[in-house]
Amino acid sequence: MTSTVKAQLAVLGTNLFFAANFSLVKYISPSYIKPFAVNIIRVGISALLFWSLWILVATFTKKPGAGIQKKDMPRFLLCGLTGVAINQMFFIKGITYTSPIHASLLILLTPLLITLFAYWVLKEKMTLVKVMGLTLGIGGSVLLILSKENSINAVNYLLGDMLIVVNAISYACYFILVKPLMQKYPPLHVVRWIFTFGFFMILPFGWSDFFSVQWENFRWIHSISLVAIVFAGTFLAYYFNVYGIQHLGAGVAGSFIYTQPIFAAVIAVIFMKEVLTIEKLLAGLLIFTGVYLVNFGKKSFNTGLRVIEE
Repeated sequence: MTSTVKAQLAVLGTNLFFAANFSLVKYISPSYIKPFAVNIIRVGISALLFWSLWILVATFTKKPGAGIQKKDMPRFLLCGLTGVAINQMFFIKGITYTSPIHASLLILLTPLLITLFAYWVLKEKMTLVKVMGLTLGIGGSVLLILSKENSINAVNYLLGDMLIVVNAISYACYFILVKPLMQKYPPLHVVRWIFTFGFFMILPFGWSDFFSVQWENFRWIHSISLVAIVFAGTFLAYYFNVYGIQHLGAGVAGSFIYTQPIFAAVIAVIFMKEVLTIEKLLAGLLIFTGVYLVNFGKKSFNTGLRVIEE
């Protein structure tokens, strides 16, 4: 198996794990564990795993651990804030209010927002095709948010959807901010520090929730779900994504985001009894078309998803 195929499978796994998170989080939170307590566990354990992996790699390669230059510290902190703290807290909280399918479709706002931020911050060229894509994608998102339906998996669609949108905005900012760090430091080094800083940022918000968890009410299926969220949906997903970016480039790796809503919809329909309505399908089609036009409308492929180091 070539390194390219391995990288493709890794990125596909990343999006499958992320997709499963929508239903897994919904299954255990807030019924058995509060959202911010989930954040404390998934970010804290993942940070420890990233540090352990870094130490293991450094031991076998006999390469000294890389530090952080003083001038880069503010950017690392901002990446921890946008890529972990705000991103993770708003995602977990949002998914507890809305449905897995709504959340997974709204996540596709990320590449659209990256394009907008790349135009605004990095002065990337904005073409007519990109404008059309942004219009369609954002229009589909508005349609999805404003659509009203009854679901046993959603207690407040509007609030949940808006929190997911904030999550997407935060992650788009993270993509822009992390580019120089990925170019300067090893990706695994960047991720371990971002998770470390992010963990300490979310600690004040989730501390009391963590200690209020009634573990005696957990059944084996709830424990397995939490382990899957932490190990597969966070640690492996982030690590596989870094591996994919290294071997495929950020553009190719980022294009796999299209598979995430498909995986999420299938999982939600089978395990969470979700229903695919006409509104969801139409909104999904508009968002998919918008993302496609933004990212593949020109031969140059010089889009927001390329903001991370190729």
